[in-house]
Amino acid sequence: MSECMTGTANQVELAVLIKARVAEEFDRVAKAFVEVASKQSAEDRIDTEATVSILREKRGEVMAIDRAGYFIGNWQDLSGKVREAIAADPRYQAIKTSREARRRQTAS
Repeated sequence: MSECMTGTANQVELAVLIKARVAEEFDRVAKAFVEVASKQSAEDRIDTEATVSILREKRGEVMAIDRAGYFIGNWQDLSGKVREAIAADPRYQAIKTSREARRRQTAS
């Protein structure tokens, strides 16, 4: 991992540690979504599985970045970063809007 990252030796050393934590966090969140999906109705499960696909795509994008400074500057504090990455995606916004509309329709 470190031989492909750009930055000073100290930056790369720190970024490699951060990048490993980021990968673990993406995996943890994906596992939680998969677990939730297993207990959902068919429609909600489809939405959750689509969200997991978005999550995996975001993980791939983030993990492909080779600049140590990116990980140090953007991912050193993981608090909610994975959730924010998903929530900012327009496909997730569409899923969320659709799910909310279904719930309103069911409640009426």
